[in-house]
Amino acid sequence: MPTKPSDEVLRSIRRILRKVSQHSRQLSRQVGLTVPQLLCLRAIAETEADCEVTVAQVGQSVQLSSATVSRILDRLEQSQLIVRERKSADRRKVCLSLTEQGRQKARNLPTPLQERFVTRMESLSLKEQSQLLDTLAKIVDMMEASDLDAAPVLDPAIDIKPPEG
Repeated sequence: MPTKPSDEVLRSIRRILRKVSQHSRQLSRQVGLTVPQLLCLRAIAETEADCEVTVAQVGQSVQLSSATVSRILDRLEQSQLIVRERKSADRRKVCLSLTEQGRQKARNLPTPLQERFVTRMESLSLKEQSQLLDTLAKIVDMMEASDLDAAPVLDPAIDIKPPEG
């Protein structure tokens, strides 16, 4: 009996979900960080040399809400990879910086799956990118997920970014 296209689409979605989950577990074993923790650590490392880094800046960089980023930063602080301190003249402003252990870890971070995806996606023609996006939009509609907001972070456990406003 031939497989139906709907079965193949569902299999493809399942493969994507499994790959994201597998990558997340592998990353956790390899470097002891979740994908969101890796992204936040990298964002601090890349911004730190230029200026004071705030939770809002990290959230904007990784496209996650400040509340979600704060919880991620709590875990990075508990792991002694970052410190929070009030450096600026504005004592309400909390700045983030890497510890020496955090700097060492940041130097050896692997490339997350989503960044490899973005590189491959951007190598496609604009027409191909548009076709993929249109097709995925239809699948999202068919899965009744159009009303869900999601950050562009491939992690099975990441919180969604609440709508702005």
